[in-house]
Amino acid sequence: MRAPNAFATAVVLSLLAAAVPAKAQVPLTEGIQIGLSTDNVSITAGFSGADLTIFGSLENPDPLVARQGRYDVIVVLEGPPKPVVVRRKDRVLGVWVNLDSETFENVPVSYSVATTRPLQDITEPNSYKQLSLGASNLYMQPADAGDSPATIEEFTAALRSRKAATGLYSENVGGVQFLSQNLFRATVRLAPNVPVGTHKARAFLFKSGVFIKESSAQLEIRKSGFEQSIFRVAHNYSFLYGIFAISLAMLTGWLGRVIFRKD
Repeated sequence: MRAPNAFATAVVLSLLAAAVPAKAQVPLTEGIQIGLSTDNVSITAGFSGADLTIFGSLENPDPLVARQGRYDVIVVLEGPPKPVVVRRKDRVLGVWVNLDSETFENVPVSYSVATTRPLQDITEPNSYKQLSLGASNLYMQPADAGDSPATIEEFTAALRSRKAATGLYSENVGGVQFLSQNLFRATVRLAPNVPVGTHKARAFLFKSGVFIKESSAQLEIRKSGFEQSIFRVAHNYSFLYGIFAISLAMLTGWLGRVIFRKD
């Protein structure tokens, strides 16, 4: 009985020995990580915009693919989502008035993109739509899904155009640069009217046009100084702030009449 057991043990050990090198030959999956030099940015009333630098690294990159430049990275800084109302003005009896409107839910207030190359050179358009990546591919969810597709598309295009015109939606082609085979630096733009709140930085890794992995980090943008105090009071004590604002307006008007009145 010992001989068969010894033979079986030898077979199992042989199979395990053969499996170990086979497992070691499995290539490691590429990944991506990003890091922010600070987790909060303070802005004042005189803020005129700035460039934010985000550093990142590739995990387990293929040296051959890296040398051939077939890795691409897209970095996005996405502002807090909020509902947005888009109105269409028409001329009625010589006066411009708001007629139709469309409300969209959870629209990123700001959206800044940095890429290694032009978007059309990185991957197929369908990939961007699936990932909801890029200002033109963001899904704008209408509050009333019963509206006609043509109407929703018209207002969606107007919303994107308006965001781009105000600088809140921007694209920096070449804003992501590789410092080595696995280290990169991304520069995204903060518009002068960038909103306060929690922003999300996201990095997307592509290999030969195929999406591999995503990484994210959070950034808090706050007002500082006297503006921050007013902002905090207005949000935490809105009723008292409203009374104070009305009283101040009435006092200013009364003082104006006293100073500039004609005898």
